[in-house]
Amino acid sequence: MGTLEFITKEDLEQFKQELFAELRRPTFKPPAGKDRQKPFIKSYEVRQLLGISPGTLLQLRKSGQIKFTRIGGLMYYKYEDIEAMMNKRV
Repeated sequence: MGTLEFITKEDLEQFKQELFAELRRPTFKPPAGKDRQKPFIKSYEVRQLLGISPGTLLQLRKSGQIKFTRIGGLMYYKYEDIEAMMNKRV
C-alpha cells in the first residue's frame, strides 16, 4: 500500500498564493503586427463598417460600386476599397 500524505492549512495557503501569482502573470502576447488591419475582410465586416444590410451590399456588388473577390462560397473585399467608400460618404 502507498503512504498517506496530509495537507495542512499552510500547504493550502502556499498553493493559493502560488496559484494567484501564476494567474496574474500575463500568458498571451499577440504577435507583432496583429493590431494592424487585415488587407481583406468578409461581407459581414463590410456591412458592419458601412452600416448596410445584406441586400444593399448585394446591390453595391451588382452595380460595380464595390469590388470583391469570390473564393469558394465566400466574398472578400479589400479593406482599402471599403475605407475609400467610407471616406466618400462623409
